[in-house]
Amino acid sequence: MKATGIVRRIDDLGRVVIPKEIRRTLRIRVGDPLEIYTDREGEVILKKYSLMGDMGIFAQQYADSLAQTTGYQVVVTDREQVIAASAGARKELMDKAISREMQQMIDGREISVASGESKEYRKISDEAEPFAWEVICPIISEGDAVGAVVIFTRSQKESLGDAERKLAHVAAGFLGRQLEQ
Repeated sequence: MKATGIVRRIDDLGRVVIPKEIRRTLRIRVGDPLEIYTDREGEVILKKYSLMGDMGIFAQQYADSLAQTTGYQVVVTDREQVIAASAGARKELMDKAISREMQQMIDGREISVASGESKEYRKISDEAEPFAWEVICPIISEGDAVGAVVIFTRSQKESLGDAERKLAHVAAGFLGRQLEQ
């Protein structure tokens, strides 16, 4: 665990303020849910809660199946990171933080098809190398945008289109409904 040197007091209602610098660094926004853990040494650990994180194995199976069917790479994200990636992208993207642009697309609930000269590619992760063409579809559960399904290819000779957009939309809808159960 990394010490920050910042000390905060608990108020009379049992609240403690997480410093702005830490919230910014960890991308914690107003209203974000946090999980609280304790350990045997008396440490209290706060962790950002991800509803999609509970779907990791299921999302992984869905990403692999969709990739096998389409022949393209597939990732599933929550609002913070990649939680599932098909075999060809697993090493590069699994557990990587998603880019701010991807977060904005999820928040904006916009479906994006980047292909041809008319569309600009949006990076999945700031750490990963850009891919050639992509379809991004937000996952909506109980009215909240909780993640995204991304279908992409590394080849600039291939172009994703309406069929892949529909597949990503079906996958996102299905995963969103699974979270509601």
